[in-house]
Amino acid sequence: MKKFVITLAIVLLIIKVNAQTTIIPNANDSRVITTGIPFVLIASDARAAALGDMGVATSVDAYSQQWNSSKYAFSETKSGIAVSYTPYLSKLVNDIFLGNVTYFNRIDERSAFAASLRYFSLGDIEFVTDEFSSALIQRPNELTIDASYALRLSDQFAMSVGMRYLRSDLRLDGVDGDATPANTFGVDISGYYQSEEEAYADYNGRWRMGFAIQNLGPKFKYDQGGQENFQPTNLRLGAGFDFIFDQYNKVSVTAEVAKLLVPTPPIYGDEYNFTDENGNGVYDEGTDTLGTIVTQDVIFKGQDPNVDFLSGVFQSFGDAPGGFSEELKEFTWALGAEYEYQDSFAFRAGYFNESEEKGARKFLALGAGFKYNVVNIDLSYLFSASKIQSPLENTLRFSLTFNIGAGEYNEY
Repeated sequence: MKKFVITLAIVLLIIKVNAQTTIIPNANDSRVITTGIPFVLIASDARAAALGDMGVATSVDAYSQQWNSSKYAFSETKSGIAVSYTPYLSKLVNDIFLGNVTYFNRIDERSAFAASLRYFSLGDIEFVTDEFSSALIQRPNELTIDASYALRLSDQFAMSVGMRYLRSDLRLDGVDGDATPANTFGVDISGYYQSEEEAYADYNGRWRMGFAIQNLGPKFKYDQGGQENFQPTNLRLGAGFDFIFDQYNKVSVTAEVAKLLVPTPPIYGDEYNFTDENGNGVYDEGTDTLGTIVTQDVIFKGQDPNVDFLSGVFQSFGDAPGGFSEELKEFTWALGAEYEYQDSFAFRAGYFNESEEKGARKFLALGAGFKYNVVNIDLSYLFSASKIQSPLENTLRFSLTFNIGAGEYNEY
Protein backbone atom coordinates (compact mmCIF):
# COMPACT_ATOMS: atom_id res chain seq x y z
CA MET A 1 0.00 0.00 0.00
CA LYS A 2 2.83 2.38 0.88
CA LYS A 3 4.57 1.68 -2.44
CA PHE A 4 1.29 2.36 -4.27
CA VAL A 5 0.88 5.77 -2.60
CA ILE A 6 4.47 6.74 -3.42
CA THR A 7 4.04 5.65 -7.03
CA LEU A 8 0.76 7.59 -7.33
CA ALA A 9 2.40 10.73 -5.92
CA ILE A 10 5.24 10.46 -8.43
CA VAL A 11 2.75 10.07 -11.30
CA LEU A 12 0.75 13.12 -10.14
CA LEU A 13 3.96 15.14 -9.85
CA ILE A 14 4.98 14.20 -13.39
CA ILE A 15 1.52 15.13 -14.67
CA LYS A 16 1.70 18.44 -12.84
CA VAL A 17 5.15 19.21 -14.23
CA ASN A 18 4.15 18.32 -17.78
CA ALA A 19 0.93 20.35 -17.50
CA GLN A 20 2.80 23.61 -16.89
CA THR A 21 2.40 26.15 -19.70
CA THR A 22 3.83 29.58 -20.40
CA ILE A 23 3.19 32.34 -22.94
CA ILE A 24 6.22 33.69 -24.77
CA PRO A 25 5.41 37.19 -26.09
CA ASN A 26 6.01 38.04 -29.74
CA ALA A 27 8.87 40.48 -30.12
CA ASN A 28 7.49 42.39 -33.12
CA ASP A 29 4.00 43.38 -31.96
CA SER A 30 3.20 46.93 -33.09
CA ARG A 31 2.09 49.51 -30.56
CA VAL A 32 0.61 51.78 -33.26
CA ILE A 33 -3.18 52.05 -33.27
CA THR A 34 -4.62 51.54 -36.76
CA THR A 35 -8.12 52.22 -38.10
CA GLY A 36 -10.00 52.10 -41.35
CA ILE A 37 -10.41 55.19 -43.58
CA PRO A 38 -7.51 57.02 -41.89
CA PHE A 39 -7.46 59.88 -44.42
CA VAL A 40 -10.14 61.74 -42.42
CA LEU A 41 -7.45 62.55 -39.84
CA ILE A 42 -5.41 64.52 -42.39
CA ALA A 43 -5.84 68.28 -42.17
CA SER A 44 -7.46 69.27 -45.44
CA ASP A 45 -7.26 73.06 -45.04
CA ALA A 46 -4.13 75.18 -45.11
CA ARG A 47 -4.88 77.25 -42.00
CA ALA A 48 -5.24 74.24 -39.68
CA ALA A 49 -2.21 72.60 -41.30
CA ALA A 50 -0.07 75.70 -40.67
CA LEU A 51 -1.05 75.66 -36.98
CA GLY A 52 0.11 72.08 -36.49
CA ASP A 53 -3.01 70.17 -37.59
CA MET A 54 -5.33 71.75 -35.06
CA GLY A 55 -8.71 73.44 -35.18
CA VAL A 56 -10.94 72.41 -32.28
CA ALA A 57 -10.34 75.65 -30.31
CA THR A 58 -9.10 78.10 -32.95
CA SER A 59 -11.34 80.94 -34.06
CA VAL A 60 -14.10 80.15 -36.51
CA ASP A 61 -13.37 79.80 -40.22
CA ALA A 62 -15.04 78.14 -43.18
CA TYR A 63 -13.30 74.80 -42.50
CA SER A 64 -14.58 74.39 -38.95
CA GLN A 65 -16.68 71.46 -40.19
CA GLN A 66 -13.64 69.16 -40.01
CA TRP A 67 -12.58 70.24 -36.53
CA ASN A 68 -15.45 71.69 -34.49
CA SER A 69 -18.65 72.64 -36.29
CA SER A 70 -20.09 74.38 -33.20
CA LYS A 71 -17.78 77.31 -34.01
CA TYR A 72 -20.07 78.28 -36.90
CA ALA A 73 -22.51 79.72 -34.36
CA PHE A 74 -19.91 82.47 -33.72
CA SER A 75 -19.24 83.33 -37.37
CA GLU A 76 -19.41 87.02 -38.29
CA THR A 77 -19.95 85.99 -41.90
CA LYS A 78 -23.45 84.97 -42.93
CA SER A 79 -22.27 82.11 -45.15
CA GLY A 80 -19.29 80.91 -47.08
CA ILE A 81 -17.94 78.39 -49.59
CA ALA A 82 -14.45 76.96 -49.22
CA VAL A 83 -12.30 74.68 -51.37
CA SER A 84 -8.88 73.22 -50.61
CA TYR A 85 -6.29 71.03 -52.31
CA THR A 86 -3.55 68.99 -50.63
CA PRO A 87 -1.03 66.99 -52.71
CA TYR A 88 -0.05 63.68 -51.11
CA LEU A 89 3.27 61.87 -51.67
CA SER A 90 4.13 64.68 -54.06
CA LYS A 91 7.79 63.60 -54.20
CA LEU A 92 6.78 60.29 -55.80
CA VAL A 93 3.62 60.93 -57.82
CA ASN A 94 1.50 63.85 -58.94
CA ASP A 95 -2.02 62.39 -58.93
CA ILE A 96 -2.62 61.48 -55.27
CA PHE A 97 -4.43 64.29 -53.47
CA LEU A 98 -6.96 65.27 -50.81
CA GLY A 99 -9.67 67.70 -51.84
CA ASN A 100 -12.32 69.44 -49.76
CA VAL A 101 -15.44 71.50 -50.46
CA THR A 102 -17.35 73.07 -47.55
CA TYR A 103 -20.44 75.25 -47.31
CA PHE A 104 -21.75 76.88 -44.13
CA ASN A 105 -24.64 79.19 -43.32
CA ARG A 106 -25.35 81.02 -40.10
CA ILE A 107 -29.13 80.85 -39.95
CA ASP A 108 -29.65 83.44 -37.21
CA GLU A 109 -28.07 84.76 -34.03
CA ARG A 110 -28.10 81.34 -32.35
CA SER A 111 -27.78 78.63 -34.99
CA ALA A 112 -25.90 77.55 -38.09
CA PHE A 113 -25.56 74.56 -40.38
CA ALA A 114 -22.79 73.29 -42.64
CA ALA A 115 -22.02 70.52 -45.13
CA SER A 116 -18.83 69.29 -46.70
CA LEU A 117 -17.32 66.76 -49.08
CA ARG A 118 -13.83 65.36 -48.67
CA TYR A 119 -12.33 63.27 -51.47
CA PHE A 120 -9.06 61.33 -51.30
CA SER A 121 -7.78 60.03 -54.64
CA LEU A 122 -5.04 57.42 -54.79
CA GLY A 123 -4.33 58.25 -58.42
CA ASP A 124 -4.39 56.05 -61.51
CA ILE A 125 -3.23 52.45 -61.05
CA GLU A 126 -2.53 50.48 -64.24
CA PHE A 127 -2.74 46.68 -64.30
CA VAL A 128 -1.44 44.59 -67.20
CA THR A 129 -1.86 40.80 -67.05
CA ASP A 130 0.36 40.05 -70.05
CA GLU A 131 1.86 41.70 -73.13
CA PHE A 132 -1.22 40.91 -75.22
CA SER A 133 -3.87 42.37 -72.89
CA SER A 134 -5.08 45.93 -72.68
CA ALA A 135 -4.18 47.84 -69.54
CA LEU A 136 -6.77 48.01 -66.79
CA ILE A 137 -6.75 51.50 -65.27
CA GLN A 138 -8.42 52.02 -61.92
CA ARG A 139 -8.60 55.00 -59.56
CA PRO A 140 -9.13 53.87 -55.95
CA ASN A 141 -10.59 56.58 -53.77
CA GLU A 142 -12.20 57.36 -50.44
CA LEU A 143 -14.68 60.07 -49.55
CA THR A 144 -16.84 61.48 -46.80
CA ILE A 145 -20.03 63.54 -46.98
CA ASP A 146 -21.22 65.23 -43.81
CA ALA A 147 -23.66 67.76 -42.44
CA SER A 148 -23.87 69.49 -39.07
CA TYR A 149 -26.14 71.75 -37.04
CA ALA A 150 -24.78 74.16 -34.40
CA LEU A 151 -26.84 75.75 -31.66
CA ARG A 152 -25.74 78.53 -29.36
CA LEU A 153 -26.80 77.57 -25.83
CA SER A 154 -25.59 80.82 -24.29
CA ASP A 155 -23.82 83.99 -25.36
CA GLN A 156 -20.42 82.29 -24.96
CA PHE A 157 -21.07 78.58 -25.57
CA ALA A 158 -22.37 76.51 -28.48
CA MET A 159 -22.70 72.81 -29.28
CA SER A 160 -23.07 70.92 -32.51
CA VAL A 161 -24.06 67.51 -33.84
CA GLY A 162 -22.88 66.21 -37.20
CA MET A 163 -23.60 63.14 -39.32
CA ARG A 164 -21.00 61.69 -41.67
CA TYR A 165 -21.16 59.13 -44.47
CA LEU A 166 -17.83 57.38 -45.13
CA ARG A 167 -17.07 55.41 -48.27
CA SER A 168 -13.87 53.56 -49.17
CA ASP A 169 -13.52 52.24 -52.72
CA LEU A 170 -10.07 50.64 -52.64
CA ARG A 171 -10.87 47.27 -54.19
CA LEU A 172 -10.30 46.98 -57.92
CA ASP A 173 -12.80 45.76 -60.54
CA GLY A 174 -11.39 42.89 -62.54
CA VAL A 175 -8.82 42.07 -59.85
CA ASP A 176 -10.88 41.43 -56.73
CA GLY A 177 -13.87 39.13 -56.82
CA ASP A 178 -15.69 41.36 -54.35
CA ALA A 179 -15.05 44.98 -55.44
CA THR A 180 -17.95 46.51 -53.53
CA PRO A 181 -16.94 49.73 -51.72
CA ALA A 182 -16.94 49.73 -47.92
CA ASN A 183 -19.56 52.02 -46.38
CA THR A 184 -20.35 53.23 -42.89
CA PHE A 185 -21.55 56.30 -41.03
CA GLY A 186 -20.33 58.29 -38.06
CA VAL A 187 -21.45 61.01 -35.68
CA ASP A 188 -19.62 64.11 -34.41
CA ILE A 189 -20.40 65.84 -31.10
CA SER A 190 -18.61 69.10 -30.35
CA GLY A 191 -18.68 72.21 -28.19
CA TYR A 192 -17.02 75.63 -28.30
CA TYR A 193 -16.62 78.39 -25.73
CA GLN A 194 -15.57 81.95 -26.55
CA SER A 195 -15.36 84.53 -23.78
CA GLU A 196 -16.14 88.20 -23.99
CA GLU A 197 -13.23 90.51 -24.75
CA GLU A 198 -11.60 91.53 -21.46
CA ALA A 199 -9.28 94.45 -20.72
CA TYR A 200 -5.84 93.72 -19.27
CA ALA A 201 -2.97 96.07 -18.43
CA ASP A 202 -1.44 96.45 -21.91
CA TYR A 203 -3.90 94.65 -24.15
CA ASN A 204 -7.35 93.16 -24.43
CA GLY A 205 -7.85 89.42 -24.44
CA ARG A 206 -10.33 86.65 -25.15
CA TRP A 207 -10.33 82.96 -24.14
CA ARG A 208 -11.30 80.10 -26.44
CA MET A 209 -11.95 76.44 -25.55
CA GLY A 210 -13.33 73.52 -27.52
CA PHE A 211 -13.89 69.77 -27.58
CA ALA A 212 -14.96 67.28 -30.22
CA ILE A 213 -15.66 63.56 -30.44
CA GLN A 214 -15.48 62.64 -34.11
CA ASN A 215 -16.36 59.62 -36.26
CA LEU A 216 -18.30 57.82 -33.56
CA GLY A 217 -19.94 54.92 -35.37
CA PRO A 218 -20.04 51.19 -36.15
CA LYS A 219 -17.16 49.08 -37.38
CA PHE A 220 -17.02 48.07 -41.04
CA LYS A 221 -15.39 45.58 -43.41
CA TYR A 222 -13.53 46.20 -46.65
CA ASP A 223 -14.78 42.83 -47.94
CA GLN A 224 -17.30 40.26 -46.79
CA GLY A 225 -14.72 37.78 -45.54
CA GLY A 226 -12.36 40.33 -44.03
CA GLN A 227 -11.89 41.63 -40.51
CA GLU A 228 -13.94 44.40 -38.98
CA ASN A 229 -12.23 47.79 -38.81
CA PHE A 230 -12.77 50.62 -36.37
CA GLN A 231 -13.50 54.08 -37.65
CA PRO A 232 -10.92 56.71 -36.67
CA THR A 233 -12.99 57.78 -33.66
CA ASN A 234 -11.11 60.72 -32.23
CA LEU A 235 -11.22 62.93 -29.14
CA ARG A 236 -9.93 66.51 -29.43
CA LEU A 237 -9.50 69.00 -26.59
CA GLY A 238 -8.09 72.49 -27.00
CA ALA A 239 -7.76 75.95 -25.51
CA GLY A 240 -6.40 79.27 -26.70
CA PHE A 241 -6.07 82.96 -25.97
CA ASP A 242 -6.24 86.06 -28.20
CA PHE A 243 -3.87 88.94 -27.40
CA ILE A 244 -5.67 91.95 -28.91
CA PHE A 245 -3.16 94.81 -28.88
CA ASP A 246 -5.23 97.29 -30.91
CA GLN A 247 -7.72 97.34 -33.75
CA TYR A 248 -5.01 96.30 -36.21
CA ASN A 249 -2.82 93.74 -34.41
CA LYS A 250 -3.81 90.45 -32.80
CA VAL A 251 -1.81 87.38 -31.77
CA SER A 252 -3.58 84.11 -31.03
CA VAL A 253 -1.98 81.12 -29.32
CA THR A 254 -3.65 77.71 -29.14
CA ALA A 255 -2.84 74.27 -27.72
CA GLU A 256 -4.59 71.01 -28.56
CA VAL A 257 -4.40 67.35 -27.54
CA ALA A 258 -6.03 64.46 -29.36
CA LYS A 259 -6.47 60.73 -28.80
CA LEU A 260 -7.90 57.91 -30.89
CA LEU A 261 -10.78 56.28 -29.02
CA VAL A 262 -9.89 52.87 -30.44
CA PRO A 263 -8.54 49.84 -28.53
CA THR A 264 -4.78 49.52 -28.28
CA PRO A 265 -3.36 46.36 -29.92
CA PRO A 266 -2.43 43.92 -27.13
CA ILE A 267 0.85 42.05 -26.92
CA TYR A 268 0.33 38.58 -28.40
CA GLY A 269 2.37 35.44 -27.76
CA ASP A 270 2.45 31.67 -28.22
CA GLU A 271 1.51 29.35 -25.38
CA TYR A 272 3.98 26.50 -24.81
CA ASN A 273 4.19 23.44 -22.62
CA PHE A 274 7.34 23.46 -20.52
CA THR A 275 9.12 21.29 -18.00
CA ASP A 276 9.30 23.07 -14.67
CA GLU A 277 12.71 21.87 -13.49
CA ASN A 278 12.81 23.87 -10.24
CA GLY A 279 9.12 23.52 -9.46
CA ASN A 280 8.39 27.23 -9.04
CA GLY A 281 5.52 27.22 -11.53
CA VAL A 282 7.15 29.86 -13.72
CA TYR A 283 9.11 29.38 -16.93
CA ASP A 284 12.77 30.25 -16.33
CA GLU A 285 14.70 30.70 -19.55
CA GLY A 286 17.91 28.68 -19.51
CA THR A 287 16.66 26.39 -16.74
CA ASP A 288 13.32 25.00 -17.91
CA THR A 289 12.74 23.27 -21.23
CA LEU A 290 10.09 24.46 -23.68
CA GLY A 291 7.80 21.86 -25.14
CA THR A 292 5.24 22.00 -27.94
CA ILE A 293 2.98 24.92 -28.78
CA VAL A 294 -0.44 24.68 -27.13
CA THR A 295 -2.05 27.77 -28.68
CA GLN A 296 -0.76 30.46 -31.04
CA ASP A 297 -1.47 34.21 -30.83
CA VAL A 298 -2.75 34.30 -27.27
CA ILE A 299 -3.11 37.72 -25.60
CA PHE A 300 -0.07 38.03 -23.34
CA LYS A 301 -0.74 41.54 -22.06
CA GLY A 302 -3.56 44.01 -22.71
CA GLN A 303 -7.23 43.55 -23.53
CA ASP A 304 -9.08 41.85 -26.36
CA PRO A 305 -9.59 44.44 -29.13
CA ASN A 306 -12.44 42.51 -30.74
CA VAL A 307 -15.24 44.54 -29.18
CA ASP A 308 -17.99 46.76 -30.58
CA PHE A 309 -17.22 50.40 -31.32
CA LEU A 310 -18.88 51.81 -28.18
CA SER A 311 -17.08 49.38 -25.87
CA GLY A 312 -13.89 50.25 -27.74
CA VAL A 313 -14.31 53.93 -26.86
CA PHE A 314 -14.35 53.23 -23.11
CA GLN A 315 -11.75 50.47 -23.34
CA SER A 316 -9.33 52.80 -25.14
CA PHE A 317 -8.68 54.77 -21.95
CA GLY A 318 -7.21 51.84 -20.02
CA ASP A 319 -6.16 48.96 -22.27
CA ALA A 320 -2.57 49.88 -23.18
CA PRO A 321 -0.27 46.94 -22.27
CA GLY A 322 2.26 49.38 -20.83
CA GLY A 323 -0.25 50.86 -18.41
CA PHE A 324 -0.87 54.54 -17.70
CA SER A 325 2.47 55.67 -19.12
CA GLU A 326 1.62 54.11 -22.48
CA GLU A 327 -1.87 55.60 -22.41
CA LEU A 328 -0.29 59.06 -22.14
CA LYS A 329 1.83 58.30 -25.19
CA GLU A 330 -1.35 57.79 -27.21
CA PHE A 331 -2.16 61.48 -26.92
CA THR A 332 -0.80 63.71 -29.65
CA TRP A 333 -0.31 67.39 -28.93
CA ALA A 334 0.08 70.53 -31.00
CA LEU A 335 0.97 74.16 -30.38
CA GLY A 336 0.15 76.96 -32.79
CA ALA A 337 0.35 80.74 -33.06
CA GLU A 338 -1.25 83.16 -35.49
CA TYR A 339 -0.54 86.85 -36.06
CA GLU A 340 -3.23 88.91 -37.82
CA TYR A 341 -2.86 92.41 -39.13
CA GLN A 342 -5.95 94.52 -39.88
CA ASP A 343 -7.96 91.36 -40.61
CA SER A 344 -6.30 91.24 -44.03
CA PHE A 345 -3.01 89.37 -43.51
CA ALA A 346 -2.04 86.48 -41.22
CA PHE A 347 1.20 84.64 -40.47
CA ARG A 348 1.02 81.22 -38.78
CA ALA A 349 3.33 78.64 -37.25
CA GLY A 350 2.66 75.35 -35.50
CA TYR A 351 4.26 72.20 -34.16
CA PHE A 352 2.75 68.70 -33.96
CA ASN A 353 4.11 65.85 -31.82
CA GLU A 354 3.33 62.14 -31.60
CA SER A 355 5.13 59.52 -29.51
CA GLU A 356 7.86 57.48 -31.21
CA GLU A 357 6.00 54.30 -30.22
CA LYS A 358 2.64 55.45 -31.62
CA GLY A 359 3.51 56.65 -35.11
CA ALA A 360 6.40 59.11 -34.62
CA ARG A 361 4.77 61.99 -36.50
CA LYS A 362 6.59 65.19 -35.64
CA PHE A 363 6.59 68.26 -37.81
CA LEU A 364 6.86 72.02 -37.94
CA ALA A 365 4.48 73.97 -40.16
CA LEU A 366 4.42 77.51 -41.47
CA GLY A 367 1.71 79.35 -43.33
CA ALA A 368 0.16 82.62 -44.35
CA GLY A 369 -3.29 83.97 -45.13
CA PHE A 370 -4.45 86.87 -47.29
CA LYS A 371 -7.87 88.47 -47.44
CA TYR A 372 -9.04 90.64 -50.31
CA ASN A 373 -12.64 91.81 -50.30
CA VAL A 374 -14.70 88.60 -49.89
CA VAL A 375 -11.92 86.14 -50.79
CA ASN A 376 -9.50 84.44 -48.37
CA ILE A 377 -6.38 82.67 -49.63
CA ASP A 378 -4.43 80.43 -47.24
CA LEU A 379 -1.15 78.58 -47.78
CA SER A 380 0.88 76.22 -45.60
CA TYR A 381 4.13 74.28 -45.79
CA LEU A 382 5.28 71.33 -43.67
CA PHE A 383 8.79 70.46 -42.43
CA SER A 384 9.18 66.97 -40.95
CA ALA A 385 11.03 66.77 -37.61
CA SER A 386 10.93 62.97 -37.35
CA LYS A 387 13.26 60.20 -38.51
CA ILE A 388 10.26 58.81 -40.36
CA GLN A 389 9.57 60.89 -43.45
CA SER A 390 6.11 62.40 -43.67
CA PRO A 391 4.11 61.88 -46.89
CA LEU A 392 3.24 65.60 -46.64
CA GLU A 393 6.83 66.79 -46.14
CA ASN A 394 7.77 69.82 -48.26
CA THR A 395 4.19 70.03 -49.51
CA LEU A 396 2.44 73.31 -50.25
CA ARG A 397 -1.26 73.24 -49.34
CA PHE A 398 -3.76 75.67 -50.77
CA SER A 399 -7.19 76.82 -49.53
CA LEU A 400 -9.64 79.30 -50.97
CA THR A 401 -12.69 80.77 -49.20
CA PHE A 402 -15.51 82.92 -50.57
CA ASN A 403 -17.31 84.85 -47.83
CA ILE A 404 -20.95 85.76 -48.46
CA GLY A 405 -22.46 88.41 -46.21
CA ALA A 406 -19.21 89.21 -44.38
CA GLY A 407 -19.70 91.39 -41.32
CA GLU A 408 -23.40 90.65 -41.03
CA TYR A 409 -22.96 89.49 -37.42
CA ASN A 410 -20.91 91.24 -34.77
CA GLU A 411 -19.12 88.95 -32.29
CA TYR A 412 -15.99 90.91 -31.40
